[in-house]
Amino acid sequence: MNILVLTAAVTALTVSGLAHADDDCRSPMSEWHPRESVTAFVSELGITTERLKVDDGCYEIHGRDVDGNRVELEIEPATLAVQKLEVSFQPNADISRYLPRKQVTGNQ
Repeated sequence: MNILVLTAAVTALTVSGLAHADDDCRSPMSEWHPRESVTAFVSELGITTERLKVDDGCYEIHGRDVDGNRVELEIEPATLAVQKLEVSFQPNADISRYLPRKQVTGNQ
């Protein structure tokens, strides 16, 4: 029984590791937007870029939002699609900017 549990655990960790490896951006560099475009895009989102680097084929941006919260973005370089967003909120921060907006229907 213990061997079965151990085998299942090792298999689960291996599979999750393989799935995580696929999170890398894979666009050819010839299709990438320049860093200036990425900085402008992030600025339109209300985030000031403090650091921009390439990690695993993705643009990784560290910065702050308009409320001073630390923000980390991972952006696909060819499409500028946000792959990952992490926000470290300050105490008593308003998190509503990061929550989905409620959709209003006509039958209310």
